[in-house]
Amino acid sequence: MGAAHDRRPGRLTQWWRRATGQPPGGEPPAQDRTALLLAVAQAGLPLAPAAHPVGHRCSCARVGCPTPGRHPVSFAWQTQSTHDRGQIERWAAAEPEANFITATGMVHDVLDVPYGTGERVLARLAGGGDGGAEVGPVAVSDDGRMLFFTATRGTPEDEDEYWPCELDSHPESVDEHPGLRWHCRGSYVLVPPARLPGEGLGVTWLRGPEHPLVDPLPLLAALTDAEAVAAGTPGEEQGW
Repeated sequence: MGAAHDRRPGRLTQWWRRATGQPPGGEPPAQDRTALLLAVAQAGLPLAPAAHPVGHRCSCARVGCPTPGRHPVSFAWQTQSTHDRGQIERWAAAEPEANFITATGMVHDVLDVPYGTGERVLARLAGGGDGGAEVGPVAVSDDGRMLFFTATRGTPEDEDEYWPCELDSHPESVDEHPGLRWHCRGSYVLVPPARLPGEGLGVTWLRGPEHPLVDPLPLLAALTDAEAVAAGTPGEEQGW
């Protein structure tokens, strides 16, 4: 993570932020931060506290932390994750600078793509393209990524029905997936509002958690097509 990129938001993203009342970046006041976290919890997404940046370093004690400000504070984050309002309020009050992660594969998955890919797909969907693919909550990360929150495929009642995918991304392997990443069972992402190392960088909502989670497959198809176009290898039926 951390490849050089242009962090300036495109026109579509600027319009979407204005339309949803989302500020262009920066850290919200503590009460707003807690309210935003509780809105995520109210949507049913499980949260757990994470480290936070201290300058360009991490708040954890690990020397040379490879993911500063991006990882849970507890190794038990999967069982610790909750959408219990009281617990989240206690965590937020005890650690006012902490980021939070949301554990994927329980209630939701996250399709994590380069910013340009996400913006192209949003523009196409805004124009009525991509055959009815819907968009749920979307977050923008100032390291050049866009996060599309979808319904999960990671917890089937019948374990034999679990559908493995080469796009699956785990926290320790995200650098192996510079294009599209699919965070599902056993993974997590930072949830807004979060701070990243570097002045004024963070993760913010473009479409908030009040939007319902959507089927990941039509959205995955749209994002995959956009990635192929960006790579110069469009499919025969994309029509971009």
